[in-house]
Amino acid sequence: MTDVPENAPESCPGTQSEKAGKTSACAGCPNQKACSTGVPQIDPDIDLIKERMAFVRHKILVLSGKGGVGKSSVTTSLAYVMSNLSGNDGKPLNVGVLDIDICGPSQARMFGCENESVHSSEEGWAPVFVKDNLFVMSISFLVESRNDAIIWRGPRKNALIKQFLRDVDWGNVDFLLIDTPPGTSDEHISVVQLLLQSSQLDGALIVTTPQEISLLDVRKEVNFCIKTKVSILGVIENMAEFICPNCSTHSQLFPSTTGGALGMCKELGEGLEVLASLPLDPKLGKSLDMGNAGKFFEKLEDSVIVHKEFKKLAETILKKCKEEEVKEENDRLEENGTGN
Repeated sequence: MTDVPENAPESCPGTQSEKAGKTSACAGCPNQKACSTGVPQIDPDIDLIKERMAFVRHKILVLSGKGGVGKSSVTTSLAYVMSNLSGNDGKPLNVGVLDIDICGPSQARMFGCENESVHSSEEGWAPVFVKDNLFVMSISFLVESRNDAIIWRGPRKNALIKQFLRDVDWGNVDFLLIDTPPGTSDEHISVVQLLLQSSQLDGALIVTTPQEISLLDVRKEVNFCIKTKVSILGVIENMAEFICPNCSTHSQLFPSTTGGALGMCKELGEGLEVLASLPLDPKLGKSLDMGNAGKFFEKLEDSVIVHKEFKKLAETILKKCKEEEVKEENDRLEENGTGN
């Protein structure tokens, strides 16, 4: 079920929109009068999403201002590293990745499962398993060919994102990483609204490179998070340096003319911090491109700098989420105590 009627024009704003029945796209639509005069109703899918998300402990958006900064690569790598860590019970963390980059999905390729398809059952859509405790969902599994172009307007994208949140049977998940498109568009607004209305969103990770041209758009991402009341867990500076695969020499690939991510965080304040400065490692890049990054991370030891930095990043995120859980629990107990 979506808020776009089946007989609506392609650019329908949706029946729940404030613009329902009032835009130029609504002219001639058989539903125009009903949409423009109807009283907004509570979206019945919100409760269904709430039920589904109740089994997902932590939900984190991965954002970037520009394309090409390595946001999806960071998401894939972070998911692998997190899945190799253990929770408080000593068991490996269950990690899910939801790819909502509808027009440019890449998670299926980097996880090496792009030839898989989605299976539906009474419990909903089953995500594709990368391994026992790591799974992914993407539009890539729903199209006939990997070369198919997804030419959709906002309402259709929003409807699919809602379906992902409502219908995918993740099971018990410790962390759900949501890989978003670059910038701030319909996909971002939709997923934030749906999650904040139905459950909780731990926050966002913002990926950038040291270049000012990238940092310019990161500032807009920060503003987006502030306006939508999404907590920013931190900034990840990707491709901070280049590691030569032959001699292991480190060199700066993108000069940080304005101080890089650290300088930007100091400038903006808002409690922003750089969680990690990740090197560009060609071996990791090749592994992601070939869809076998899992082997790359499983064989590495902490002495390999890229693995060491990703592990530190994962542990920092775990710590932040745990601290927030404790704070929320203490606030709840204090509120209940005051009520008595």
